[in-house]
Amino acid sequence: MAGATTPEMVIAVSEAGGLGSLPSAQYTEAELRAALDRVRAGTRRPINLNFFCHANPADEPARQSAWLARLAGYYAEAGLDPDMPKPASGRTPFDEAACAVVENYRPEVVSFHFGLPATDLLDRVKRTGAKVLASATTVAEACWLAERGVDAVIAMGAEAGGHRGSFLTDRMTEQLGTFALVPQIVDAVSVPVIAAGGIADRRGVEAAFALGAAAIQVGTAYLFTPEAKVSQVHRQALNASERPTAITNLFTGRPARGIVNRLMADLGPLSDLAPAFPTAGGALGPLRNTEEAAGRDDFSALWAGQSFPLAKPMPAAMLTRMLAGASA
Repeated sequence: MAGATTPEMVIAVSEAGGLGSLPSAQYTEAELRAALDRVRAGTRRPINLNFFCHANPADEPARQSAWLARLAGYYAEAGLDPDMPKPASGRTPFDEAACAVVENYRPEVVSFHFGLPATDLLDRVKRTGAKVLASATTVAEACWLAERGVDAVIAMGAEAGGHRGSFLTDRMTEQLGTFALVPQIVDAVSVPVIAAGGIADRRGVEAAFALGAAAIQVGTAYLFTPEAKVSQVHRQALNASERPTAITNLFTGRPARGIVNRLMADLGPLSDLAPAFPTAGGALGPLRNTEEAAGRDDFSALWAGQSFPLAKPMPAAMLTRMLAGASA
């Protein structure tokens, strides 16, 4: 969960017997090394480093201009100049520098989102001894990953919060829910399958195991822990259990599930106007900052899975033990 997961959360989860996962696409190389130093100072138990495998898009000034023009009314409403400087919007894809970090720190597990890196980089990761996991949102994606030698497939159902792990399809209306997807992938591949999406309590864990999952990946429930780095407006939205979620590309340019807010309602959650991932968020930055300062979430990415109303505030270690069925 890039932006929300902290080294302290990773430490707490791993120390409690889970597999703490550090979302590494949110960091520069120097920041990632610093975060890993903090993690390794707090735990020697197994950890996972998660990376994105997207390709940075080419410059598209016309598309960026059209996107900004669509947002111009919001700028005027907020008293902002549409031509004002805007923050860079990006996520770092897995590359030579990231691979060097893996080789230096040798995490026990490395996972990938949006497919897999180039073969030479993937081979280098495997030579460190790390187990390799990757997300699949369809059976076809799971088979593609298994054919390329991953050690386990993360079956990411449509309920999951945050960015979809899709890489062979962009047809969001055809995405399967976790409890339809998991058994189909279990039947299709010979490697272990990890269930992800819509699991926020022990009931979901037990249901996923009954369908053949070998392990469970939980995200949204950890947003309710004190170790999570979550903005005040995001936390308020998470506590409003009546609000729906939807898959949207407005905030980054790539489909991701979040709590519905004004921008999603006005433009529709999916729009061809949104520039390519990860650049769409740049033009939203000034609007987001202005509205969040006033306590509003109109232009904020409020990532959350469909089961967020089931989550309960508690420390990350306690949540990990609860999900595992262990006593607190």
